[in-house]
Amino acid sequence: MQLPQVKIGIFGGSGFYSLLTDAKSYAVHTPYGAPSDRFTVGDFNGVPVAFLPRHGGQHQYPPHRINYRANIWGMHEFGVERIIAPGACGSLQREIPPGTFVLCDQFVDRTSRQDCTFYDGPVAIHISCSESYCPAMRKICVETAARLDIPCRNGGTAVIINGPRFSTGAESKWYHAQGWDVINMTQYPEVALAREQGMCYLNISLVTDWDVWVAYEKGAKSVTAEEVGRVFEENNERMLLLLTEMVPALSGDLSCACSSVLDEATLSPLVI
Repeated sequence: MQLPQVKIGIFGGSGFYSLLTDAKSYAVHTPYGAPSDRFTVGDFNGVPVAFLPRHGGQHQYPPHRINYRANIWGMHEFGVERIIAPGACGSLQREIPPGTFVLCDQFVDRTSRQDCTFYDGPVAIHISCSESYCPAMRKICVETAARLDIPCRNGGTAVIINGPRFSTGAESKWYHAQGWDVINMTQYPEVALAREQGMCYLNISLVTDWDVWVAYEKGAKSVTAEEVGRVFEENNERMLLLLTEMVPALSGDLSCACSSVLDEATLSPLVI
């Protein structure tokens, strides 16, 4: 069956389904196995989009068990050029309180994941990750958030841990001391894989809690799964409002170099 072609793809939670009109679901087969769930394609505020729940429709896949390659490959099969990737995160800095949206522009990989590239040989491909997140998409997002009076930071460094456990106190204090901004379990390898496919990638990190480093400050509380879920639900409405207003703007022309990242990524064979 031929898949419909759309420009924008969204990873997110299952609650997003109710916002799509004229929606149809599709099973996608990839060289890397099954994606997290069936893809749903429909109109979102007048714009056709492809949607996939990153953790599965029942939130059954923890971060270290998500088939990231299959998910990104599936988006590629629909012709997706731009990915919007919301996700919960913890704050590593006092100036980024819970409820803030952070549009990351850098990441630090602290995972042990091996399925992090589409290029396992025989040709050596080395993509540049100096600017992994699309600056043009970030600009549109932060402008939209400002109009909606949603607290949003354009730029920030995410440290990605393997999960599913949260950080130890020592780890979290180290991340805080490095000056990194937020901590998350899913951005990598998702962002790098999207880049290997020449896709623009926008991460919207919703700060749900203070990470555990803050427990060493007087009177502060450390992170719990219950608190993460509570704050995420409280702010989900703002996230959906932001997406509703932003997606039409993202469907137009963008001035960025994301699609050309592979042009200079191939390492020529060495003659010895």
